[in-house]
Amino acid sequence: MTDNDAVLVGGPGDGTTFEAEGAGLVELEYEEMVHRYIPTTQAREGMAVYTYDGVVDPGGASDGAEDAQDRMASPLARDMEDRG
Repeated sequence: MTDNDAVLVGGPGDGTTFEAEGAGLVELEYEEMVHRYIPTTQAREGMAVYTYDGVVDPGGASDGAEDAQDRMASPLARDMEDRG
């Protein structure tokens, strides 16, 4: 049994409860994209609130939008890329 202590707000994981263990960043893989949530100072029903921070393409940056060589990929995106 898990002890869910946090809830996701916004994005595809909206309303999902989970065991955060004080994580500074939560990443979820959904439809081949990595969605990021960050902790807030808010609480809902005694649970920490993690708010949606956006989506990351695990393949990296798009040409012209961002310099892919300078981009720090998220750990989950890097793992997804390694799986091919």
